[in-house]
Amino acid sequence: MTPPGGARDHGGGLDAAIALHGGAREAWIDLSTGINPRPYPVPEIPPEAFTALPDHAAAERLEAAARAFWMVPDGAAVLAAPGASSLIANIPRLAPPGRARIVERTYNEHEAAFRAGSWDITRTEPEGGPPAEARVVVHPNNPTGHMWSGEDEPDTRALTVIDESFCDVILGNTRVRDWSLKPGVVILKSLGKFWGLAGVRLGFAIGDPAMVARLGEMLGPWPVSGVAQHIGRVALEDMDWANRARQILNVEVARMDALVQARGAEVIGGTALFRLYEVDDAARWQDRLARGKVWSRTFPYAPTWLRLGLPPQGRWDQLEAALA
Repeated sequence: MTPPGGARDHGGGLDAAIALHGGAREAWIDLSTGINPRPYPVPEIPPEAFTALPDHAAAERLEAAARAFWMVPDGAAVLAAPGASSLIANIPRLAPPGRARIVERTYNEHEAAFRAGSWDITRTEPEGGPPAEARVVVHPNNPTGHMWSGEDEPDTRALTVIDESFCDVILGNTRVRDWSLKPGVVILKSLGKFWGLAGVRLGFAIGDPAMVARLGEMLGPWPVSGVAQHIGRVALEDMDWANRARQILNVEVARMDALVQARGAEVIGGTALFRLYEVDDAARWQDRLARGKVWSRTFPYAPTWLRLGLPPQGRWDQLEAALA
């Protein structure tokens, strides 16, 4: 459960960790987020991407690359946006405020956005009554990594949000093919996690054309920079890189599991981009890691949960030393 009022509770916060524990920023490794530490290599960017307004043709090429990569069916809409967070902030405005069902212990930016839009948050469906007007599913869930089957889901909701920001680590696990044509459905994608390009600020909404069109109106003209359009198109068209990245991530997350479990932790969830561990005292583990200049993620609602992302190349020794 998130803090009262839907307050944000994120990974990150490295500045605060440095202020508390000291050290130069370059001495730290931030494992509190689930961003690929082997990011997609940024391609050469044409000068006009910086100097001209983003053109319609570039937007169409980016949309075509997104459709091909995620196998978006004909009839479903695709919208590029300046990061998935900009979409999350606007999605509650797509339907009149009512009840939004958001499962407990998940990424809480959705709850904060719905509360800001005057929605009531519920965890369960009422017995014998109509389902909540909106439902948010994070697939795979963050931080547990649990997958959503899509089964037994009512088709009568005004709005269904499926956040697939971490889904691209598992080939073929997306719900785009079987859910993007349903009324009221918006599926979220991000270039920040699997591709490791969080600073590019590029996300996508896929689904109900009416909903996606309204999101586009909310974002206004030229929401995505020419630089982001170019990088996103090249990255989405590079399927060879994506396949290699999945293999590397699975090898490296197994390596991290071995290191952390050897110190007494238990793997209880996660994906190939982050792991959720059960420990005796997460705050104590976080403090110990911070003394080794490794920042981790804890959760106010689960004092024995510790989440770690993967370290960059060449920094594994630092993680091992901090664990010891």
